[in-house]
Amino acid sequence: MTENKPSKSGKNRRKSRELVLKGLYSQILSESDLRETMRDLAEDGDYAHADVEYFKSLLEGVIAERAALEARIAPFLDRALAELSPIERAILCLSSYELIHDISIPYRVAINEGVELAKRFGGTDGFKYVNGVLDKLAADARPDEVKQNAKPRGKA
Repeated sequence: MTENKPSKSGKNRRKSRELVLKGLYSQILSESDLRETMRDLAEDGDYAHADVEYFKSLLEGVIAERAALEARIAPFLDRALAELSPIERAILCLSSYELIHDISIPYRVAINEGVELAKRFGGTDGFKYVNGVLDKLAADARPDEVKQNAKPRGKA
């Protein structure tokens, strides 16, 4: 008897986010152009495991909106944006884009994915900082969703 498990095709959004993070990191450090970044990332070993359409859409969107995203998160930072590590900055831009522009992704998922990226690629406690900033942004960007999820469970 076979079990109905999700397909392990290897195509997943987490790998897509990791690739976008690598691309944003490169953009922050070297200001390479989008085509060059896409070409470099297509050679990455994780590319075959990523949801390529999601990756392309997310990378293009974040790069196009980067200045606006950085302006949107700036009020929630405790220091100047330029003082953040390039990894934290890239994660905040990526996760902010998902919070602001893709309401099909629950805000808690967008925050969790950012935190997981920070745990994997960031500094020792960078994930705590990312979590705090994204929590504040979520309350600003999706106030109704955050309020709805903040209600005590079991009460009508």
